[in-house]
Amino acid sequence: MKIVFTGGGTGGHFYPIIAVAEKIKDVVAEKKLLPPQLYYFGPKPFDERALVELNIEHQYSTAGKLRNYASIWNYIDMLKTLWGAALALVKLFFIYPDVVFSKGGYASFPTVLAARLLRIPIVVHESDAVMGRTNAWAARFARSVAISYPEAVTTISPERVAYTGNPIRQELFRPEKEGAFEYLNLERGIPVLLVLGGSQGAQAINNAVLDALSELLPRYQVIHQAGEKNYEEVKSRASIILEGLEHRTRYHPFGLLNILALRMAYGAADLVITRAGSGVIFETAAAHKPAVIIPIPHDVSRDQSVNAFSYARSGAAVVIEQNNLTPHLLVSEVNRLFDNQNEMKKMSESAQAFSRPDAAKVIAEELVNIGIEHES
Repeated sequence: MKIVFTGGGTGGHFYPIIAVAEKIKDVVAEKKLLPPQLYYFGPKPFDERALVELNIEHQYSTAGKLRNYASIWNYIDMLKTLWGAALALVKLFFIYPDVVFSKGGYASFPTVLAARLLRIPIVVHESDAVMGRTNAWAARFARSVAISYPEAVTTISPERVAYTGNPIRQELFRPEKEGAFEYLNLERGIPVLLVLGGSQGAQAINNAVLDALSELLPRYQVIHQAGEKNYEEVKSRASIILEGLEHRTRYHPFGLLNILALRMAYGAADLVITRAGSGVIFETAAAHKPAVIIPIPHDVSRDQSVNAFSYARSGAAVVIEQNNLTPHLLVSEVNRLFDNQNEMKKMSESAQAFSRPDAAKVIAEELVNIGIEHES
């Protein structure tokens, strides 16, 4: 059996693929099948080590972005996409997989188009509450469509749709509280805020958190994933802000938390402050943590706003829109939640109810079943 994965190059597209690949190993073992050959088609992968660990072969495929505004780069990237589709067509023809799993994003388009031309079965997963352009197109002819939010489906035949939630890596269902305080150099007995701006960081969140440190640190300790490209700037600004503060050692900045540090951070955290990418929302839900969600503004990213309010309706989070975000409002909302422990407890219970721990396995079983059928 041969299975091809494809998706955009961000962590939000990439890590659900890893989660599904992990579960495929389990499913084939349960069914006593031979291990499948796994391939990842796309540009430079977000985490090459994860591919190596799961024995997933990377096949390079180029793609261009489609911008929402007039630009000469749209024409250049159109040529890149056409070249990527031709390349994917040749590679898929010689591999001829039994099924292609697409996570969407512009990087998946060439591979999905090639699979369509070769009549290879396609399974699509949409992470966000608003279906992306590539997935909306692919869903018209995909064998199956998996969604993370009920709002994502508007025109797809219900019999081809499964509400699975978003696949996340197995390790993140096991937040590690034991040893977390020592590993992250945290104080016992002081509430912990975990700030996640996404793998690339979020400037607006970074600025608000830094400007709020003098008010936050007397009461809380802060684990702050600032994004690798922002880390040095955040660290430099923090050193100036923290100078002379009594509780300056309660601030812990990171560029990007690795999987162990992220498990420890989730284990220690009492409240998560984050963007509204579907990956981080479902990770937070899997950890059963209350959250303050700060989505990218609606005019920049409509899907994050819809994700945020959909999750907030479950009772697991409160939303602060970026246009309203100030250090004072952030501190005020954090204090309000910690002063109402009953609300925090209900939010934690709602997060647990929202999480769908079997998402990766449900998708993996569908891929394996289609693969078996296609082989025969």
